[in-house]
Amino acid sequence: MTAFESQVGARRGEGRFFAPGSPIFIGRSPGRLDLMGGNVDYTGGLVFQATIREATWAAVQLRTDRRIAFWNPQVADRGWAYSVEFDFDFMTDEQAVRYIVNEHPAHRWTAYVVGIFYLLRRRHPEAVATGANVYIYSEVPLNKGVSSSAALEVAVMKPAARAYGIDLHGIELAESCQWVENVIAESACGVMDQAAAVLGDEGYVLPLLCQPCRPQPLVRLPADLCCWAVDSGVSHAVTGIEYEAARAAAFMGYKLICDWEGLPVTQDPDSRIPRFTDPHWGGYLSELTPSLFRSKYEQRLPERLPGAEFLRDGQFHPDPFTAVRPEIHYRVRNCTRYACEENQRIQLFVELARGSAETPSESAWRLMGDLMYQSHYSYTECGLGNEATDLLVELVREQGVRSGLYGAKVTGGGAGGTVAILGRRDAQDAFRRAVRRYAEARHMEPYVFEGSSMGADKFGVIVQEG
Repeated sequence: MTAFESQVGARRGEGRFFAPGSPIFIGRSPGRLDLMGGNVDYTGGLVFQATIREATWAAVQLRTDRRIAFWNPQVADRGWAYSVEFDFDFMTDEQAVRYIVNEHPAHRWTAYVVGIFYLLRRRHPEAVATGANVYIYSEVPLNKGVSSSAALEVAVMKPAARAYGIDLHGIELAESCQWVENVIAESACGVMDQAAAVLGDEGYVLPLLCQPCRPQPLVRLPADLCCWAVDSGVSHAVTGIEYEAARAAAFMGYKLICDWEGLPVTQDPDSRIPRFTDPHWGGYLSELTPSLFRSKYEQRLPERLPGAEFLRDGQFHPDPFTAVRPEIHYRVRNCTRYACEENQRIQLFVELARGSAETPSESAWRLMGDLMYQSHYSYTECGLGNEATDLLVELVREQGVRSGLYGAKVTGGGAGGTVAILGRRDAQDAFRRAVRRYAEARHMEPYVFEGSSMGADKFGVIVQEG
């Protein structure tokens, strides 16, 4: 029995959170480490995602009434309400649900879980006829760039669906959780976080083509390689203005290119997640190859474009989850180039990882490391750099490839968060030196992520009978 199962059992009984006599459904979802591809999931690129050892746990028990009760004691440390109840009958549509979760700032965190029950009820009205009690415990640090939000969504969605008799797994589970984050939590994430949390496995990395969600066979890194991650101490959030501006700029560049080619950009009627498409690239900017981009479009795109100028003459923004703000100057050229070049970098990285797993190759590992450095510095070109993550990457680079550290890059949406580091397993001393020097320079003790764990589908759902 896991420690979480013991906690759940201790909370069952008269006058306690869980009622006696009814089954409790337990799920677990890890956070994810973005080894490559942090900002091409929304442009249809390939991403390469690992799970981390830290995870979020959730226990769900159905009620006899139509109320949903959440108990998440850890959020009290942030001044948020840790015990919250909602009435199912007030959840009449998406706008009503957004209003409910935003009515009080201390309830804002519940958007990521209330939306789950709204979506399940909307899609399965006959099965979802009563409310539920939901207890949550998480080891995944918030705002560190390791996707605490996706871990929360998946950890709750999978056992909640099972409790109602709904089989939800794989891509459908990942996309359902993405819908909740996009539409209810109003956070402009792609699908890579949820997919990694659902489909990942211990010791493996998931290549995922985000068109919209096409997983490839898991890749086991070469036995001699190791992946670490270090929290920079600077909080990251996909709701931050830097991420929003970089994402919006990529879609602005995409729209301008489609205009030049005479391609109509229209809403995709078949997509579960609201998105736009076109008849040539299918709405996926990352399908544009770097050679074509550089030869035909790069110099035509403005380096910086005021939002007001883009919106002039009736131009529209083909991204449902970000807005073009008139006062912001967008890095259109760099963000568009990133979507094309990063996709190719990731393809190369994955092929090198697959090949060197079968035939170990020091030269392949060095190339993988350099691709990570290239990716990191392209973040800065997109306005997603940060002096803390830059310092950490440089301290890894200073150790040199001879020390066994091959590369490093900021992860996820950038602008702070966590740095991923690739090196040999026997390079622990060099890794610790880099972390120690960072701690001394920043006067803080950074959190280090080591190891991985199984994804939510591999873990399944534990049923604790009454």
